[in-house]
Amino acid sequence: MTATPTLDTRYGRTPQRKRRDRWLLVGGLVALVAVVTAWVFWAGWDNDQANLEATDTAYTIPDDHHVDISFTINAPVGTPVTCAIQALNEDFAIVGWRIVQYSGSDQRVTAHTESIRTIMKPNTGLINSCWLT
Repeated sequence: MTATPTLDTRYGRTPQRKRRDRWLLVGGLVALVAVVTAWVFWAGWDNDQANLEATDTAYTIPDDHHVDISFTINAPVGTPVTCAIQALNEDFAIVGWRIVQYSGSDQRVTAHTESIRTIMKPNTGLINSCWLT
């Protein structure tokens, strides 16, 4: 069974179509490699954030409008850190919020205690996030 040029043309099996398909495949692969390479650079760009760890250690509620939060920060020596700490009520709604900044320390791990004023009785206090500044 041999194909005739008319059948090849009818069903799109022409040399031009083969070349176009090959170029589309090569272009798609180049685009895929570019996207993966860009993602690898973007994902690995900020290596310093991997050196930061903040851990909640305790909280106390002295009254209906304050919460004291204790935590440790593990950051590179001499690097300033900023943290967002928050107080939550029993429905997990934020009832107090504060941004605190710490200058670079000569120790890798530092302990801190901060007090937050709240708009209603808090149920807990914790770190929302920390970042190097």
